[in-house]
Amino acid sequence: MKKTLHEIASFLKGSVSGDDGVIIERIRSIDEAGPGDLTFVSNPKYRKRLDSTGASAILVAPGTVCAGKNLLFVDDPYLALGRLLVLFHPEEEETAGISPEATIEAGADVSPEAVVYPGVHVCRGARVGKKVVLYPGVFIGRNAVVGDSSILYPAVTVYRRCLIGRRVVLHAGVVVGSDGFGFALPGRENEKIPQVGYVQIDDDVEIGANTTIDRGTLGRTWIRKGVKIDNLVQIAHNVEIGEYSVIVAQVGISGSAQLGQGVVVGGQVGIVGHIRIGNGAMAAAQAGVHKDVPAGQIVAGSPHMPHREWLKMEACLPKLPEMRGNLADLQRRVAALEKIIEKEHP
Repeated sequence: MKKTLHEIASFLKGSVSGDDGVIIERIRSIDEAGPGDLTFVSNPKYRKRLDSTGASAILVAPGTVCAGKNLLFVDDPYLALGRLLVLFHPEEEETAGISPEATIEAGADVSPEAVVYPGVHVCRGARVGKKVVLYPGVFIGRNAVVGDSSILYPAVTVYRRCLIGRRVVLHAGVVVGSDGFGFALPGRENEKIPQVGYVQIDDDVEIGANTTIDRGTLGRTWIRKGVKIDNLVQIAHNVEIGEYSVIVAQVGISGSAQLGQGVVVGGQVGIVGHIRIGNGAMAAAQAGVHKDVPAGQIVAGSPHMPHREWLKMEACLPKLPEMRGNLADLQRRVAALEKIIEKEHP
């Protein structure tokens, strides 16, 4: 694809400083870019590389200055990059049809506009909507629903009665609706509590590879509209994740925890069960969240605490050996003074 910088600026509703007639053929990172390439700077720490990049043009935020470079100003360079990647690298259109090597049980309702690859198994009572793509090895359980235009990549498993909304993307190896971890008399008889609920995933959710979402013990585990979940996340039974929340890789969320709207959870965070995390709250990477978090609060550390307090504590940690030595020295001096005082004032 070839477009002038002017055409790209019009597409993004941005403005150009420099030669808006320069031809752009590719989008590349700032270190790899050369003639014909457009690159971007969204993180301030990369601004020092503006002078050295060989790119023909650079996506930048308003107010950025770099003499001799063609700059395309947009409010959010990273968001603009995403839109350009869609423009320059459109997804290949799949051809509708059901492979004869797929297994569709009697009583299943699969739209003729769906794309069903070899090795897919759809159980009786399941419904698969228009323009759904099911890649090889996908399993759709009894009475499960997959909404229009959703994409299930290879080896995705959707257990019985689970509900997948429209335009949902489930990456390879995702498991939706496995049994919640419920056992009575743990450590003794480990008697299993049947998990008879389901998982509901609303529209426009994307879930990363090998993430697992357990069905409710009773009722539903609910992933609400627009949520984005990274790879290798474990979501336990009856968890609710609010609209447009973001969950980064290797997070574990225990049963019946509730996350509000727009919550952001960093990598390797652990969240205990039966707590509430308020709208817009954030948990930094590796936090251990052990009780309710108010709306809008940023927490860090394990057990978690307000982020600023955690930063102060972390700043002290490298000084602990020195502080320990100083404390021991003070203790020795105080002990020596006490002996002198005892001799002078027996």
